[in-house]
Amino acid sequence: MKLQDVLKGVPVLVLQGDAAVEIEGIAYSSKAVKPKFLFAALRGGQRDGFDFVAQALAGGAAAVLSDRPRPDAIKAPWVQVFDPREALALCSANFQEHPSQRMKVIGITGTKGKTTITFILESILKTAGFQPGVIGTISYRGPDFELEAQRTTPEAPDLQAMLKDMLDKGVTHCVMEVSSHSLSLKRVWGISFDVAVFTNLSGEHLDYHQTMEDYFAAKKKLFFLNSKKRTAVVNEDDPWGKRLIAELPMNTITFGFEPAALVRGERIKLNGAGLEALVKYPGGQTVVASSLSGKHNLYNVLAAFGVALALNIPPQVIKEGIAALKQVPGRFEKIENDLGLHIYVDYAHTDSAMRSLLETARELKPSRIILVFGAGGDRDKAKRERMGEVAGLFADWTFLTSDNPRSEDPLAILGEIEKGVLKTGSKKYSVVPDRYEAIEKALAFAKKGDHVLVAGKGHENYQVLKDRVIPFKDGDVIREILKKMGSN
Repeated sequence: MKLQDVLKGVPVLVLQGDAAVEIEGIAYSSKAVKPKFLFAALRGGQRDGFDFVAQALAGGAAAVLSDRPRPDAIKAPWVQVFDPREALALCSANFQEHPSQRMKVIGITGTKGKTTITFILESILKTAGFQPGVIGTISYRGPDFELEAQRTTPEAPDLQAMLKDMLDKGVTHCVMEVSSHSLSLKRVWGISFDVAVFTNLSGEHLDYHQTMEDYFAAKKKLFFLNSKKRTAVVNEDDPWGKRLIAELPMNTITFGFEPAALVRGERIKLNGAGLEALVKYPGGQTVVASSLSGKHNLYNVLAAFGVALALNIPPQVIKEGIAALKQVPGRFEKIENDLGLHIYVDYAHTDSAMRSLLETARELKPSRIILVFGAGGDRDKAKRERMGEVAGLFADWTFLTSDNPRSEDPLAILGEIEKGVLKTGSKKYSVVPDRYEAIEKALAFAKKGDHVLVAGKGHENYQVLKDRVIPFKDGDVIREILKKMGSN
C-alpha cells in the first residue's frame, strides 16, 4: 500500500518526501521494523521513539511518523502530525482496510465485569450460530485459535492486524474489552463499534488517571468514537452510568435492578449453584439461570442480555447462551476438593471488587470466610489501605501476602494494607509475604464449611518479583497443596 493511502483521512501537518512510497507494515518499536515499514515515533512513559528513528531507518523503515519536524540529516519520507497516537491508529485501520467495518464489534469498558461479559457474550453468539472473536484480559481468541493476552487492549497496529486476521478466519462478531489506558492512548481510534457497553466505575488506575473525573472522561470516549450507527448499553444502577446516560446522543439500552432499567432483573435467587432471575426487557420477560454466582454476575448477565438484544438475537437464544457458560477463568473460579472446603480464585484487586467478592461469598452462608490477598507494586497505592479496611470488615480471617510486588518492597506494600485492617479494629489476620506459604497456611487453617478466597491474581500464571518473573498460578498452587493435604 502506498504511503498516501495509509494516510487517507489522517490529519497531517507536513508531509516531506515521496507520498507514493510503498508501505508493507507499521511498527511503533524500532526492534519490530522490517524493510518498507512505516515507523511511528511515539513518546512513551519510559522512552521516546524519536530517539530510535535512526535505528528504525537502519532496519529498513521506508517512512517515519512523528509529532516533530524532520531532522536535516534525514532524507526518508517524514509525516509530521499533531497527535502521533491518533495518527498511528488511523493509519493502522487504513493499512488493514478497516476490518471492523466488515464485522460486528462490541466494545466493553468499565472497572469491573468486562472479562466476564466477554465470556457470556461469546457463549450467546456461539449459541446463535455466529463465529465470535474475543480480545480481552485473559486471551485473544476465535475459531481455532487462542493466544495469551499481553495486555487487555493491544496497541493499534496489533489490534487492527488481529481484527483483520479474525475477519479472514470467519469471525462475524468481535467482543472487545476496552481499557481506560487504551482509550487515553487512542489505540481503538479507527475501529467502528456497533455496541458500546459501560459496566460501572470505581477507584482503580488512579495512579495513571489521577482523579475519578479523568478516569470517567477516559471511559466515556468509547461512546463518541465514530459515526457508525450503534447502540450504548449502560448500567442504570451505577452513579457514573446514570451520568453517562444523560450525556449520550445515541440509542441507549439500560440495565440493572432499578425500575427505570430497560433490561431489569427481578425475583433474584443467588446460591452456591449460581443465580436465577426474572429478566424483563422491552416486549417481554424470561427466567434466566446461570452457573455464575453473585449479584455482580447478575449485572454482567443483564449487560450481555442488553447487548444481545441490540444485536437482534432472540431472547430464547440469549437465555440458552447464558446457561451454556459454566465458568470464567479466575473470576470466582471454584477449585473442587473432597475436604469440604469451598475454595475460589478471583481477580479482585481493588477495594470495590474485594467488597463485591466478600459479599458474594457471604450470600452463600459460609461457616467462615478466609481471605488471601495482597496488592500490586508500582500501581495505585491509594487503594491498598482501602482494601485492608474491606478485609477487616468482611472477612473472618485474612492472610496478607504478596501479589506482584514488582520493584517495591513487599513488606512495605503489606504495611500499607495492614493500616486499613487495623483501622477496623480487627486483629484477625496474619502477614505472610510468600504467596505460596500464605495459601498453604490458609488451607491448613480452613475447616469444613469454610470459604477460602484467594484474590488478586485470578487467571494470571506468573508472579512479578523485583528481579524476576516466576511461574505462579493461584489455581494450580491450590490444587498442588490440596493434593499434599490428601484431597483427590
